[in-house]
Amino acid sequence: MGKKLVMAQKRGETRALCLGVAMVMCAVIAYYILGTTMLPLYQKSVWTQKSTCHLIETNIKEQEELEGKKVPQYPCLWVNVSAVGRWAVLYHTEDTRDQNQQCSYIPGSLENYQAAWADVEKVRAKFHEIQTFYCFSATRENETTVLYQRLYGPRTLLFSLFWPTFLLTGGLLIIAMVKINQSLSILAAQK
Repeated sequence: MGKKLVMAQKRGETRALCLGVAMVMCAVIAYYILGTTMLPLYQKSVWTQKSTCHLIETNIKEQEELEGKKVPQYPCLWVNVSAVGRWAVLYHTEDTRDQNQQCSYIPGSLENYQAAWADVEKVRAKFHEIQTFYCFSATRENETTVLYQRLYGPRTLLFSLFWPTFLLTGGLLIIAMVKINQSLSILAAQK
């Protein structure tokens, strides 16, 4: 009976150690992926200064009013604000600015033109309702763009790092508990 108990205990310890090592390896892989994808985007983000923006004007542009070669097939909201003592164009996020510099807000549903128009109208009405809001501006003097919301801010980075840190801590705790259990069983066997 004692030998079966020891064998079962060793198998359980081996499985627990494998689980702990697997959790630590998954955490390391997740840290690597986040370090190569999220961290550079966070470091490249120049919109770090939180400012107060005052609405100057909003305008919904139709597709034929837009300039440039790539004309979007959706209504385009253009928002001008006063931020940090100067006139600026407001963009919803960093990606909005990269997708189309002529639009401050790109609607979520681009398949249905009427739904996109209603979405843009709702956002425009929200801006006219609040008039003054927080935005993010660049620290450069000649920058004439501000963001309403940062995609790659400190909060996003912390939320992204939560699960890998949880996995790493849990894996290390499992490994530590197994090693403590092994050392205590050796001490008990010696007595």
